[in-house]
Amino acid sequence: MDKRLMNVSLLGLSFMLVFTAFQTMGNIEKIVLESIQNDYPTFTGDGYISLSIIYVVFALSSWVSPSIVSCVGSRKSMFIGSCCYTLFLISFLLPSTELLYLMSALIGLGASIIWTGQGTYLTLNSDPTTMSRNSGIFWALLQMSMFLGNTFVYFVLRDKSHLDESTRTLLFTVLTVVCFLGTLLFLLLRSSVSFEGAENEQGIPLSITNELKNSIALFLTEDMCLLNMSFFFTGLHLSFFSGVYSSSIGFTKQIGPNSKQLVGLSGVFIGAGEIIGGLLFSILGKKTTTAELGSKGFGHSAVVALGFIINIIAYGLIFINLPDDAPFKDTDTISFIQPNQYIAIFCSFLLGFGDSCFNTQLYNVIGQKYSENSAPAIALFNFMKSIAAAISFFYSNLFGMYVQLTLLMITLIMGSLSFFKVDKSLENRYKEF
Repeated sequence: MDKRLMNVSLLGLSFMLVFTAFQTMGNIEKIVLESIQNDYPTFTGDGYISLSIIYVVFALSSWVSPSIVSCVGSRKSMFIGSCCYTLFLISFLLPSTELLYLMSALIGLGASIIWTGQGTYLTLNSDPTTMSRNSGIFWALLQMSMFLGNTFVYFVLRDKSHLDESTRTLLFTVLTVVCFLGTLLFLLLRSSVSFEGAENEQGIPLSITNELKNSIALFLTEDMCLLNMSFFFTGLHLSFFSGVYSSSIGFTKQIGPNSKQLVGLSGVFIGAGEIIGGLLFSILGKKTTTAELGSKGFGHSAVVALGFIINIIAYGLIFINLPDDAPFKDTDTISFIQPNQYIAIFCSFLLGFGDSCFNTQLYNVIGQKYSENSAPAIALFNFMKSIAAAISFFYSNLFGMYVQLTLLMITLIMGSLSFFKVDKSLENRYKEF
């Protein structure tokens, strides 16, 4: 295994541990905070509001995160960002509404730093021939977090209709320790390596003003404006499967007496879909590479088209399976059919696989198109994705399941068409040479 592949593998392992903790918490946060409110009436923290704050701050911080990464380097940036994730998880051991929202803002800042650092580090350790493979490997390792963390939740919540204090303490303690281990692992990352084998790090530190000008100029280009639609969709989709859908299963009492336990199982199958997608597109890396490499495969657009079909099927099944008021609280309402746990869990898998189709190909296109200017491009990806997620979590307290699914379908269509146009222009550009 060459040094660059080792770097990518260790990067994925570090993210796997940190996000085993965070993605698991995001998946159950709404239900966890509802149980805390039942035990402590003075606690008024809301899971959707917390997640909305995270992504609002994430979006705003994305404009300055390239400067931070440029100044301190991608490796140190990811370590700093992961420390914020650890502090966020610790705050759940001390239930306080004010502390919850403060730590939500802190983790939003940390998220912008860690993800801009990740995109930069991954790009610096890749080239056009390995970008698909490396992004697939990273994505598969990252999404192992959904599988591992939610498997743990599935067994902890077995036969429980309420999350008592001892159960919550066990959850928070284990997740905090796992996140801390992932934070320490970032210290083992080595300098990124160029294609020629020389050590390579982000270039000369730029001022925040210059970096903002650079980001704004990139944001206004035609291709980035088109990609923004794809980025926006992935943000809405992320917030739906990571914070709304699994909780909705837990709130749907007609699905069976084990609805709360299914929250963890839903997360497991979302993770399984993400992992299979990441591994599949890693193995087929050269088949999903743009035409500049002489590939005769099916290209990025074919993978996104597959993701489009998978997501449409998932949204349709969820529409008929879960009631409209499922995102809010426990409900006895029946949807168009009797809520079915097998359909619900199957849709979890489809949501995860569909997400991997879009994200792996977006990372590929960014890595190829903006290889010389990766930090601002990744930051803009994070900005649009987190803005969409923040909006989604905000309206999740207002709109029922049917409106949310309708908005997802509309943005899915627009995001897919935008991606096809950018990918086509990228392919045509390489054919000219």
